[in-house]
Amino acid sequence: MRGAALAATFAAALLAGCAAASPSAAAPPATAPRAVEQPPMPARAVDDAQPDFNGIGPLHWNMDAASMRRAWGRPLYPEAAPADARACYYLSPRQGRHDLLLMVEGDRFVRVDVRRADKVAPGGGRVGMRVEDIRRLYAGRIEARPHRYVEGGQTLVVASPYGGAARLVFEIGADGAVSAWRIGLPPQVDYVEGCS
Repeated sequence: MRGAALAATFAAALLAGCAAASPSAAAPPATAPRAVEQPPMPARAVDDAQPDFNGIGPLHWNMDAASMRRAWGRPLYPEAAPADARACYYLSPRQGRHDLLLMVEGDRFVRVDVRRADKVAPGGGRVGMRVEDIRRLYAGRIEARPHRYVEGGQTLVVASPYGGAARLVFEIGADGAVSAWRIGLPPQVDYVEGCS
């Protein structure tokens, strides 16, 4: 009997020691682990980022402007200082350049505008491609509309193959070539005149 009591005492002490050594699920807030903020992307990775149905690089739809700047890790230059932070405005990764613009409206990132051939749209479209090539790349997912301002031009709207709200829009000139494209959330992705 004495051996059984000794074994029970030893087991109880062992279990108590294990419980004290294991982290408590109810750790007080001061000792609970903190989330680590992700460091900004390296400069080269940011420059190489391609827009997609989630945003561009580290920027995701609906981020606020302050979070965008932190995540980008490099300056984002406003096209014009907005009178109201909730108004529509553009940020540019390159000062004085208007060939890649990030639209912010209501203090939320909602759209990317592209006017340069080195940025490739998800699915392979790019500035300078012929409308026939765009139709082939996005077959079965295109809604064609007449261009609002360019006679003989078109606007091709492409739904995401993954579902979700984001859409891709190609501007086709009267010459049959892509002059610009944009990707983002409705209703902003459908704004024909940008923030105007």
